Amino acid sequence: MRDRDAQPIGGIARRLAAILTARGIDPAAPITDPVEPIPALQAAQARIPARYQAAVADHPAVTAWVRAIAEAGRPGPEGAPGIAQGRSLLIVGTTGTGKTHQAYGAIRSLLIAGVRLRWKATTAADLYAELRPRPGHDGERELMDLARCPLLIIDDLGAAKNSEWTEEITMRLINRRYNEMLPTLITTNLGMVDLRQHIGDRVASRLTEMSDKVILDGPDRRRALAAERRRIAAA
Repeated sequence: MRDRDAQPIGGIARRLAAILTARGIDPAAPITDPVEPIPALQAAQARIPARYQAAVADHPAVTAWVRAIAEAGRPGPEGAPGIAQGRSLLIVGTTGTGKTHQAYGAIRSLLIAGVRLRWKATTAADLYAELRPRPGHDGERELMDLARCPLLIIDDLGAAKNSEWTEEITMRLINRRYNEMLPTLITTNLGMVDLRQHIGDRVASRLTEMSDKVILDGPDRRRALAAERRRIAAA
């Protein structure tokens, strides 16, 4: 399977794809950067890591998910849609296949599409480090803020060291978002069998039901870019 091959997506996204196609809109077409500046996108750029500030969600299944989320948004001030209930997205792939690039590209695409968006992003390792009990820190409040956030990115799920405490934290976070049907973008290097062993059956079961799954494969892009830089330098 190539990196850009479309993956099976959920029923909502499939129905939206059919509607968009009937309207003459390609549901898999990337949402490209606008000619005119978008204030919400400009504000978000300060929160997006420098490496991903020009990220584009160009995988067909990720693009279809973006359009499904944008289409489902509730109208707000001046008619701009806001994040509503929706499917989550689980992006699976080996190291360097572009999972984080696609996740931040999805955020940028939603903002370009005019969606009013409150979002947070964290890695699994940073999540556990931030929530670990310590004097003067309200980890419970932080957990609830993440659980209620309209759109959450959890990068590298399964990469952090596992324990009963991390499994329980993950369960509480995912279960709250599962119950409220809040869209969550999750990336992982692990296949579903290994991920289930790492995060537990309860979390894996909810992720399976709440998420559309996208598989990215191909060579490690970081190594390919490093090799290209070495080739250019030697030329």
